[in-house]
Amino acid sequence: MKKKHQKTQIILISIGIFLILTTYFFYPYIKKTQFVKDKAAPEDIVKTPDENRETSFENIQYKGIYDLDKTFIVNSEKAHILKEEPDIVYMTNMHVILYLSEGRVVDITSSKGRYNKITYDCFFENNVKANDGDTKIFAENLDLLATENLVNIYNNVKINYSMGSLQADKIDYDFETKYFKVSMFNDKAVKMKVFKWAM
Repeated sequence: MKKKHQKTQIILISIGIFLILTTYFFYPYIKKTQFVKDKAAPEDIVKTPDENRETSFENIQYKGIYDLDKTFIVNSEKAHILKEEPDIVYMTNMHVILYLSEGRVVDITSSKGRYNKITYDCFFENNVKANDGDTKIFAENLDLLATENLVNIYNNVKINYSMGSLQADKIDYDFETKYFKVSMFNDKAVKMKVFKWAM
């Protein structure tokens, strides 16, 4: 009978020691590890892209319509679409080829930009260059709105054309007619250089 009591006491003491060790050493260690993981989680989310929020592409191409009857092609080396804005394609090294009447072609490039797959609107940003053969345009921004016959060019605009060159803050330009409307953001004068051709 004594031996049974001793065995029971040893088992109970062992269980007690195990519970004490678990309560005072093992459980706090688990909680601490979990706390550190929880604290680090937001930083991990910021540093690594969330696959559910963004879809990435390489070497993509879209076709659209400008001014109701002119087709254009949009190319990009890299692009991504956010889950919250499924119609907008954010592009890197954006390149648009716009086909005008009379067989003329306009080339527009920029370091980055956005393309709306539904409205066909293109928004070029940073290092914008446009060339229609005769006229060369340089700017920081160019908006090609599909339903309008003018492009909005703004921020450090420079145009070189057969009759001269000009600099302005903002220009509304018609690639078809080659007419443009020049404006400044304040009362500064427009810088313009016109060449007179000898007959």
